Amino acid sequence: MAHVAVMYKTPKDTAAFDKHYSETHAPLAKKIPGLRKFEISQGPVATPMGPSGFHLIATLYFDSLAAIQAGFASAEGKAAAADVQKFATGGADMILFDTREV
Repeated sequence: MAHVAVMYKTPKDTAAFDKHYSETHAPLAKKIPGLRKFEISQGPVATPMGPSGFHLIATLYFDSLAAIQAGFASAEGKAAAADVQKFATGGADMILFDTREV
């Protein structure tokens, strides 16, 4: 299974971020072709030493890295990516990776 992790840094207005994310961005992201599962963090994002600079972590699951690339190349994927600029005022980091059980 391949994953996309999007780490949203603390925005200027957390209430506005949360509203846009739940009402607009998540529904857009759920339409990305090939998406198998979509999870977001609940509550504060912390480190072992305490608070982090992140407000929300989203993890999207796909069958493969190729499926991620195809999904984000689609019209739905492009719409979700373009929407990030509208609400992620703190910025966001995105990483892609494949996994295996050990």
